[in-house]
Amino acid sequence: MADVSSLVSEGQNSLMVKCVHCDSRVLSPQSATFLSSSHPLPKPTQPKGQASTNTEDLSEWWVVDDMFTFDNIGFSHSVGTTKYLVCADCERGPVGWHDNTTRKSYVALARVKHA
Repeated sequence: MADVSSLVSEGQNSLMVKCVHCDSRVLSPQSATFLSSSHPLPKPTQPKGQASTNTEDLSEWWVVDDMFTFDNIGFSHSVGTTKYLVCADCERGPVGWHDNTTRKSYVALARVKHA
């Protein structure tokens, strides 16, 4: 994303965060904090028969301190200390990840839409 200034107000999401596929609400306005930090996230589609997971480095995240803040999100089984976040309605993603150690969740701005 080039310019996030219209999405951030006082360090938090100024707009509702929704699934890009089914329009389900993921976060209400003012419920997550903006973070600019590079982190890999698996790509939504993976080639069949490949031994390793294709990832992309994303650098803009909504940080959610409490998993009960989400309006609608699904969590994968743990992979090490990580769970991946998907839309709870259409089950598409991952739209982000959850750190089992810190209990914080990170939603990639590039994988959601704002309304």
